Amino acid sequence: MTARIYRPAPNAMQSGRGNSKSWVLVHEPASPREIEPLMGYTSSSDTEAQVQLRFATLDEAEAYARANGIPYTVQPAHTPTPKRSSYPDNFRSDRKTPWTH
Repeated sequence: MTARIYRPAPNAMQSGRGNSKSWVLVHEPASPREIEPLMGYTSSSDTEAQVQLRFATLDEAEAYARANGIPYTVQPAHTPTPKRSSYPDNFRSDRKTPWTH
């Protein structure tokens, strides 16, 4: 069973960096989920899909996977470019479109 190592994106609803600094190792599901016929719940017999391991660095996560013989793939970290804006720029006279109410 392969594992996936990635760095999660920050929460889009908040401005903080939250849990986006650590690297996460998750196991890919070995079997597909099944719909339970009586209640309609989705279930799986794969218990390793419930495990999420967090590491401070990518090297630590890769070392853990190699030490335990887990084949893994690494998703590169996406670092967004910060968009700089300032409030007085809304009222500049040389704007592309004039500011009006």
